[in-house]
Amino acid sequence: MLTVFSAGGAPVGGTGKGAAAAAAATALALTVLAPLPAAASTARPPRLSWSPCPANDPVEKTALRGMECATLAVPLDHARPRGRKIRLALTRIRHTSRTFQGVVLLNRGGPGAHARDLPRFVTGNLDKKVAAQYDWIGLDPRGVGGSRPALVCDRTYQDPGRPRAPYVPRSAAEERAWKNRARRFADDCARRYRSILPYMRTVDSARDIDYVRAALRQKKVTYFAYSYGTYLGAVYASMYPHRVRRMVLDSVIRPSAVWYPSNLFQNVVFESRIQSFFAWIARNHRTYKLGRTREAVARSYAKVHRAVTRKPVNGRVGPSELDDVFLTDGYNNRTWPAHARALSDYLVRRDPKPLGKLWHKPTWLDQNNYTVYNAVECRDAAWPRNWARWHRDASRLYREGYRFETWSNTWYNAPCAFWRVPGGPKPAVRNRRGLPPMLLVASTGDAATPYAGALETHRLFPRSRLITQVRGGNHGVTFSGDRCVDKAVAAYLATGALPPSHAGSDLACPAPPPPKAGTVRRERRTGPAEGAPEGEPVATAGR
Repeated sequence: MLTVFSAGGAPVGGTGKGAAAAAAATALALTVLAPLPAAASTARPPRLSWSPCPANDPVEKTALRGMECATLAVPLDHARPRGRKIRLALTRIRHTSRTFQGVVLLNRGGPGAHARDLPRFVTGNLDKKVAAQYDWIGLDPRGVGGSRPALVCDRTYQDPGRPRAPYVPRSAAEERAWKNRARRFADDCARRYRSILPYMRTVDSARDIDYVRAALRQKKVTYFAYSYGTYLGAVYASMYPHRVRRMVLDSVIRPSAVWYPSNLFQNVVFESRIQSFFAWIARNHRTYKLGRTREAVARSYAKVHRAVTRKPVNGRVGPSELDDVFLTDGYNNRTWPAHARALSDYLVRRDPKPLGKLWHKPTWLDQNNYTVYNAVECRDAAWPRNWARWHRDASRLYREGYRFETWSNTWYNAPCAFWRVPGGPKPAVRNRRGLPPMLLVASTGDAATPYAGALETHRLFPRSRLITQVRGGNHGVTFSGDRCVDKAVAAYLATGALPPSHAGSDLACPAPPPPKAGTVRRERRTGPAEGAPEGEPVATAGR
């Protein structure tokens, strides 16, 4: 379960990591690495034709006002440049400085996350002098958002119109029902997009990036991405090292664990992260009255879980929806005060309204994100096709105490067990001659993209530099309030300056303190009810 960036800083460590790490290693031993795919030769694409974005975009609504928009026809299959075309949607904020350093392509993550609103977010948070020196490009990847076709499969999988069954199956029959629903989702995707699904690999999106670069008439491109976008960036750098000018990768995917092993490890790390949230609530018992210890708060959450199983809030928020809401607390601690208050209101004040307001019906863009998430991950790499393997791994991790995300993550990825297009082989990610130094940013406690991913990528690209937010746990660090990180990123984008090289991490930035109890932030939505999530890149679990 990877991430979609929405609002507030970037959609998994814990005790007993050995068993999960062993499972990941076993899966990795079965993974086949493909040689780097040769770049398909294509005719030079036409220049992009830019015009003012609409005041009311069909997907993003008002979020694109003041920016420029364009579309670009690209080959569905880059090996057949004269064949079928699809269209990519882009936005731009142009440079305003006399010093022009080229273009920056932005990626929010996912896979499946939209990005056309990102230029405003980045330019609004980056040092103004640096931001003024670039053209900032928001690109909705193939299948996503404003690009066409935009993929949406069986919407009942995430939103059946009633509370979904608990994620943790209580019987073989319940597990079978979940499995059959996942199979129906995969079958519906095959019916709708049979000719598209073979070309939804990360390498296809990497070729799209280079096609966009050529359409922008740039010899090299700067790339800035979060979460899954870091894997896309690593693949692009491996395929086109001579086309990279600078690259910032924040919350870094572990290339060797794509994708089944990485999801197993997320289950381990998310357990640690949610327990940190419960410990924070316990330290603020005077405010929330949910328990003076982490264990007592966990029991309070379990009590609420049982209650909404018996009687869903508003007839819609049952146990799975509750877990969806609180999974976001594993991604970012900015939600902690509001979510702790809602739990307290429900359990202490007997008021379910705040809890009911935390859950939102999946929007069209949420459904689009989830479909593309599957289309990319199921295609990128081989997944177990024997359900017994999925059941065995999930059951083992759950028994070992990694309970909060294990089964929800299983069902989130379950369509890959039945995907009609074979997965893999995944491309090798490796350093290549001519690739300039890149800048990596990671938090030691990130649950969605565990810190091991940044360390591995740092080793794969020896000239890279790694900025580590120490004792932090949020996913998506840059522009989330860490001045140490933001200053280093700005310096790199301004001049290419890098932190001095050290063993392991090259620059350690202490994490900001967790939020204060009671400081509830109003959750903003800059997009439509059926469109964009919040406007800042903070991860929520693709949900």
